[in-house]
Amino acid sequence: MSGGDAFSHFERHEIDKAIRDAERVSGRNFYVHVGQSAGDSRRTALALHGSVAEPANSILIHVDPTERTLEIVTGSRVRETVDDRHVALAGLSMQTAFEAGDLTRGLLAVIQQLAQLARPVRSLHTETP
Repeated sequence: MSGGDAFSHFERHEIDKAIRDAERVSGRNFYVHVGQSAGDSRRTALALHGSVAEPANSILIHVDPTERTLEIVTGSRVRETVDDRHVALAGLSMQTAFEAGDLTRGLLAVIQQLAQLARPVRSLHTETP
């Protein structure tokens, strides 16, 4: 997670814990970036996502508090279980917390929601001889 001085020590700890829990539950890599976009926020988020170690299996959440923008980028393997509608709904819950002035609560909510959605689908089919 990156975010400079946007969070207290306790808030950073809570967000880091939520990321670790989300990764454990989903088997996906989560990244949170809070900071100013370099131009267009979507392009910034895509560039950040492209620079992570395993983009296909990753979810990146980019928040630009100055521009009040939120971008969520999912990798190709993540999109097998998380579609654009899921991302939009997660973003709405996050926006509600942001509008109330609680960036930390918004991040925690979206991380937890995406972790549940991003879990790989387990096949219940078995082959019979």
